[in-house]
Amino acid sequence: MSMMNTTWQLEVVTTENDLEDAGKLREQLRRLRGAGVDGVMVDVWWGAVEGAGPALYEWRAYRDLFRVVQGEGLKLQAIMSFHACGGNVGDDAVSIPLPRWVREVGEADPDVFYTSSSGARNQECLSIGVDDEPLFHGRTAIQLYADFMKSFRENMADFLDSGLIVDIEVGLGPAGELRYPSYPETQGWVFPGIGQFQCYDKYLEADFKAAAAEAGHPDWELPDDAGEINDTPEDTGFFAAERGTYLTEQGRFFLTWYSRKLIQHGDRVLDEANKAFLGCKVKLAAKVSGIHWWYRHPSHAAELTSGYYNLGGRDGYAPIARMLARHDGAVLNFTCAEMRNSEQAEEALSAPEQLVQQVLSAGWREGVEVACENALSRYDRRGYNQMLLNARPNGVGLSGAGAGAARRRVAAVTFLRLSDELLASNNFRIFRTFVRKMHADLDYCPDADRYGRPLKPLERSAPEMPMERLLEATAPAPAFPFDPETDMSVGGGLAEAVDWVLDKIAWLFG
Repeated sequence: MSMMNTTWQLEVVTTENDLEDAGKLREQLRRLRGAGVDGVMVDVWWGAVEGAGPALYEWRAYRDLFRVVQGEGLKLQAIMSFHACGGNVGDDAVSIPLPRWVREVGEADPDVFYTSSSGARNQECLSIGVDDEPLFHGRTAIQLYADFMKSFRENMADFLDSGLIVDIEVGLGPAGELRYPSYPETQGWVFPGIGQFQCYDKYLEADFKAAAAEAGHPDWELPDDAGEINDTPEDTGFFAAERGTYLTEQGRFFLTWYSRKLIQHGDRVLDEANKAFLGCKVKLAAKVSGIHWWYRHPSHAAELTSGYYNLGGRDGYAPIARMLARHDGAVLNFTCAEMRNSEQAEEALSAPEQLVQQVLSAGWREGVEVACENALSRYDRRGYNQMLLNARPNGVGLSGAGAGAARRRVAAVTFLRLSDELLASNNFRIFRTFVRKMHADLDYCPDADRYGRPLKPLERSAPEMPMERLLEATAPAPAFPFDPETDMSVGGGLAEAVDWVLDKIAWLFG
């Protein structure tokens, strides 16, 4: 079986650090628990906890929330959310900014934020260019993240010791994902725009110039031909399929540098998380974004602007998985597990099914656990069936030729997100079936060991891996085979017709 979790509403703890409607939350959790859900995932917002001032942490609302979860017998995945909420797909107009005192540093020095080639600043999270800059009342960005996680451990020790908290997902960028904020809706991005490189703040620009000079090319500059945020690849000189800059020596050098900086950032923050939670019975995790549009274009333009240097002859995700492996096997959590190729606009050259297969295979090949979640909220049977297929790409294997053989499967599936719409009668009826199928039609089992995922005290990260060793993983390898359909279907066309009838009856009789 795989663990089945649901994410909570984004603003269950508000910007003012208050818990929203504990009574309603309890009722929602009881319904989830009755449906067989194992746990919930919740964002722990930096802007809410450390909003009063530097190193002034207020955990009261989250302690109240965790007690509610514990009282209902569910497990908890906590996200260390070092980004702002608002401006991403699915944020639902919720706004939780970075701490005010951090934004004040940014007002005096806007280059602490990611910057596009046109000079647009993104205040969702800090640029990785300031990871080692002591600009924040004497602390670097890495120290800010480390101190926050240490305080979380100190103030949540009872919940960690009791086994309530089983995963710590470490925020590594926008939307908590290990990527650059290349496609922000706040700057006018619309699907399937290629996005823009986000390395034009003075700190990252200086880092690139130093790297280019060291490589013997002091004249090389950051790209100036990568287009606008909503361009197609062929609108640009950089991403053009034939003779694009990305194919040149200078283009390859830039893309290697850009993607390496991202992996190094993730490696360093995860190392701090490992130290903060050392000895706790938890797994660390990091989220990688499912940038599925333009996957079938030779340049993979949208992936490149996000920091994933992934091409037909170069695997951009295996080095990330290899990096995660050194942190006592941190989990690779991947998105867009619900998406099918046939549902995507043809002009976007999208291939979410192949992307999911590539990334999950990279994780399994590197020996790390993988998890997945849906990118967009949906409640239809086709989306659930796709998630079930990706969770167990070769079936449950309870009987038949494959019985007893080792089967690849994800460690956990998280469904976005808990809402009144999910809990509506017909939607929730289908969701209950989905949870049952995710548990392979077996009864609820609270023992994590039975999931093939025993929790042990977190051990210290292995020694830092040379970048050359990480980049060896870029050698492409075929994805593992996935079955065409899940063997744990929640139903197809006939079931959807029944759903439609039941929806109409519910509407008529209110």
